Amino acid sequence: MRSYTAVIERCPSTGLYVGHVPGFPGAHSQGETLDELGANLKEVIEMLLEDGDPVFEAEFAGIQTISVD
Repeated sequence: MRSYTAVIERCPSTGLYVGHVPGFPGAHSQGETLDELGANLKEVIEMLLEDGDPVFEAEFAGIQTISVD
């Protein structure tokens, strides 16, 4: 079993959760709930993997909080 890290945001204008796997071309989706988004992302990733292992354009490194005055 492979695992992928998704970045998730909530769109303020639509209320939808939007997620993507950094560096994985085409691995993005949306959903009304986090569960729906997770299921949608899983389906997209499974379809993309049918074409073979992905060639990542970038690697997720983490998040960082930046403070400004």
